[in-house]
Amino acid sequence: MRPRIIVHGGAWTIPAERRQEHLDGVRAAVEAAWPLLEQGADALDAVQAAVNVMEADPTFDAGRGAVLNADGQIELDAAIMDGRTLNYGGVAGVRRFMTPVDIARKVLETEFCLLIADGAERFARECGLPEVDPRELLTDRELELYQKLCSREGYCTHDAFKPVPQGTVGAVAMDVRGNIAAATSTGGTPCKKPGRVGDSPLCGAGTYADNETGGASATGFGEGIIRTLMTRSACDCLRGHDAMQAARMGIELLHRRVQGHAGLIMLDNRGEYGFYHNTDHMAFAYARHDGSVHASVHMAE
Repeated sequence: MRPRIIVHGGAWTIPAERRQEHLDGVRAAVEAAWPLLEQGADALDAVQAAVNVMEADPTFDAGRGAVLNADGQIELDAAIMDGRTLNYGGVAGVRRFMTPVDIARKVLETEFCLLIADGAERFARECGLPEVDPRELLTDRELELYQKLCSREGYCTHDAFKPVPQGTVGAVAMDVRGNIAAATSTGGTPCKKPGRVGDSPLCGAGTYADNETGGASATGFGEGIIRTLMTRSACDCLRGHDAMQAARMGIELLHRRVQGHAGLIMLDNRGEYGFYHNTDHMAFAYARHDGSVHASVHMAE
């Protein structure tokens, strides 16, 4: 079986002057993970490697480049799921680790599913994962955004949907054995309430994988995605629809039930890709059958 991988770099309104950065970023993620899959690596290793590339890229709202909360701090969430076993690992509120998906992968290997804040960071240290000064995660772009938005009286994070980046990153892959995995990583929403946890680290909300159906990773405002369990709902749609239809159905469910806006990438258990969004744009890339990479800043229909 030929392997597959698809990644996203967020769904929002991407200004023309920043589109090339997003194209380059999602392309680099696929190019880093695809050779691993061709060499027989597990789907888990591939999605972790792809997300690592985007966590280290200041273009996105994940790892370096993440948004600041209302207290001017960065809090990172991430998750990874194994479609073969349904094992799941998630972390939330991480401040001192650039690649929180690596912590999530370690959590997946335990009997637990989700660790938060100081407990997640202590666990990461016990696993020997590299810690960073939180200032290494901060970019001038996000500091300026924080100063602009948090000075507004009565500001709500959802008010910023149109002009503000929502560059959550994610990946879904199938390895040569037909196993599927998904991973997602994010800094959340600008000026969010400290301690707020979005959809990305929650099983079935922002991240889901099941060999019986497929895998999915979401990006957008997390509260609606959580309330509709959008990735699990979209994967359930794969039982009677192809991946493109299922992705559309997931987003349509979100909008119909909670008036939500998001983007979704998918991979079904036949190796077919799906993607859909009801935001202005979504950045994504995938490997074609011959290993070449298609990257796009896609515009909504």
